[in-house]
Order: sequence, then C-alpha cells, then structure tokens
Amino acid sequence: MNPKIARHVYGWLLFSPAAIFFILFTHYPIVRSCVLSFFSNPRGSKPPRFVGLSNYDYLIHDPIFWQALKNNLIYAFGTIPITISLAIVMAVWVNRRMPGRAFVRAAYFTPTILPMIAIANIWLFFYTPGVGLFDSILNALGYPGRNWLGNPDTALLCLMVIAIWKDAGFFMIFYLAALQGIPQDVVEAGKIEGAGRWYFFRRVTFPLLMPTTVFVVFNALINTFRIVDHIFILTKGGPDNATQLLLYYLFQNAFEFWDTAYAATLTVVIMVILMTLALTQFKVLERRTHYQ
Repeated sequence: MNPKIARHVYGWLLFSPAAIFFILFTHYPIVRSCVLSFFSNPRGSKPPRFVGLSNYDYLIHDPIFWQALKNNLIYAFGTIPITISLAIVMAVWVNRRMPGRAFVRAAYFTPTILPMIAIANIWLFFYTPGVGLFDSILNALGYPGRNWLGNPDTALLCLMVIAIWKDAGFFMIFYLAALQGIPQDVVEAGKIEGAGRWYFFRRVTFPLLMPTTVFVVFNALINTFRIVDHIFILTKGGPDNATQLLLYYLFQNAFEFWDTAYAATLTVVIMVILMTLALTQFKVLERRTHYQ
C-alpha cells in the first residue's frame, strides 16, 4: 500500500471508535428524537402513527411547559451570574500566597466531587421543617421555622442556593488556571505604573479572563438545563409546579407517564432553546473577549 494512503487509513482507524460512539450517543439520539416528535405515542400493541405537528401544538398550549420554561429561565439567570462572580472571587483569593492555601482550594472544590444524590440529601436535612438546620437556627434566635421546600415562594430559591454552592468551586478551577496563565510581565508592568488592585483587575485581569468566561458561561447554561437529581430528591417538581424545570418535566413524561412522543418533542424544544441562548451569549461575549 502506498505509504501516504496507509497513513490516512491508520489515522481513520484510530479516529473511528470515538466517531462511532459520538454518532451513536449524540447525533443518532438527536435525529431519533426529532423523528419521534412527529409521531403519536405507542400504546401497547398499537404502533405509533404520524401526527405531524400535533405534539408541538399540544406543547404550545401546555401550561406546565410554560411554567417549567419560566422556572428554568429564572433558575438560569439567577444562578449563573452569582456562581461566576463567586468563582472569580474564590479564584483570586486562592491564587494569592496565604497560609493553608491548598486546604482552602480543596474546601472550595469539595462540593463538586460529591454525588448529586448525596448533596440533595445533605441539603434536605438543612431544609427539613422543624428539625432542619435552618429552622433550628431560626428557633434559637426566637423566630418561627418555615417550610422551605413546601412553600412555592421559596422552593425554587432553595434549589438555586444548592446549585450555586455546588458549581462555584468547579468553575473556580478554570478561573484559577486562567489567572496563573496571565504573564508576569503584565502584572509587574501594572505595579510599576502604580495601578491599584481593583483598577488592575477591572482593566487588565478581567478582560484577559474573558475567554474563560465564555467557556464557563456556556457550561453553566447547560448545567442549569440538566437538573434532575436535586428535584427528584427534594421536591419532585412541587409544590404546585414551583420547581418544575424542563429536563425534569421531560423525565416525568418519558419515565413516569411513558409518553415518549411528547418527551421527544420536549427534547427538540430544549435543544432549540439551548442553541439560541448559547449563540446569543457567544455573540454578546465575543465582542468583549481578548485572546492572547
């Protein structure tokens, strides 16, 4: 065999296992979901039949879907800015020379490595009415306890607190790596020019962190649309759909109601929403991004 052709064949053989798995577990499910969304739900021996846009028409008039979408947007725009801000503050803090720096870094990162189910059960103890940690503190201070997860006004906020607590340490690692990648001559030039810490961070450090911010924002956005574990353990979408998020609603339709056609429709809509938000974020953030 010609050496040039052999080199190409060898390369494709190395690439093919990853490509096959990528197609089977990414592209095929997307195409399959799009196809299923145009068919009815199979019932027993009754095969699915083509129904066109009926599933999408049902989705448009589904009040639970709109409630879940509203909750998801509140959840996303309420957690992402706070999580990223905390991640930057923590990264700047642990990037300095300080006693016990390794311990502090490990403490910040620990929530990330805990299983999602374990985290939900830990916070369930915190939120339990009457005997939970938060109610115990309120009672000790002379205030009445609250049903944190049973109140529609506070249930979603409780889930947002958990997400911020868990994800801030994870995103801190990316910002810490980015801070350590800033050239020292830039830092020394700022000191020579007499720039204060806040001015130097605002004018130099933060612009250099924008490529990392683009990556972090995109991943944080995806995380906010794939929450299932916490809701399943803590609220199951209640009370009164106050914590119903899109992916959990999809999970309910697919594995509790066995309505696979409507679940496929929800999958397609979620993908479109994520693509739209991601493209919008990239378009906005790209203008403020400075690559070295």
